[in-house]
Amino acid sequence: MIFYHKRAFSSIALLAMVSYSSLSASATDDELAKSIIKLRGEVETLYSTIKENKQRYNSEMKSLSAQVIDLQAQINRKKTSIKLLKDDLEKIKSKIQESADSNKDVKPLVLDALDLLEKTIKEGIPFMVEERVASLHKIKSDLDEGLITNEKALALTWASYDDAIRITKEIGLFKQQIEFNGKEVLAKIAKLGSVALFFSTPNNEVGYVVKDRDGYSYKHITDPEDIKKIVALFDALQKQIKTGFFELPNALVLQGGN
Repeated sequence: MIFYHKRAFSSIALLAMVSYSSLSASATDDELAKSIIKLRGEVETLYSTIKENKQRYNSEMKSLSAQVIDLQAQINRKKTSIKLLKDDLEKIKSKIQESADSNKDVKPLVLDALDLLEKTIKEGIPFMVEERVASLHKIKSDLDEGLITNEKALALTWASYDDAIRITKEIGLFKQQIEFNGKEVLAKIAKLGSVALFFSTPNNEVGYVVKDRDGYSYKHITDPEDIKKIVALFDALQKQIKTGFFELPNALVLQGGN
């Protein structure tokens, strides 16, 4: 009887093991099938992406090729245009030289006038000095190279003198590079004709120009009351207010640092 129960138990255990193995195998096959389906989907997605990228690349290459052809055509047109301009410039130079030869006596007078104006600008209030002197040098160089006639140089010189006279009367707000505390800074400039010139740095430091033996320097103002006066002047000029009563520090250029 005991033997019979042992055999029955063994049979049940064996049947359970076979069933479990079958279930495990079936579950593994399902997972494998799902993995294969998933991988197949990913492969198809990658293939579609590659195909789209290839089409996009081909389109971009065609577009770039067209751009290269267009740019080359533009370059060729520019080269032709530059060549024509150079030819025209040479013709103009020849005409200018022919005209200048008949008025050679004017050139020394123009150069002397330009030298005198340059000296006046450098000795005057330090307002846009480099730019103004550079414009005079350009007249000289254009005249020397035959790019302008003596008459044209004379007209430009006359206009430069008119501009210098205008600047001596002009009141306004400007920007220019100044040397302040040993550094070059882009400052706001309040210019009152050729009488006084105030400045305000990006750090809100204010002051005015003074003249000494070595030229001009920028005096820094620290007195609170004088600072308020200068700030009020800048505010007024910013609002295009150029007439009225303004109380200012003693900043006359000719009085120097008093």
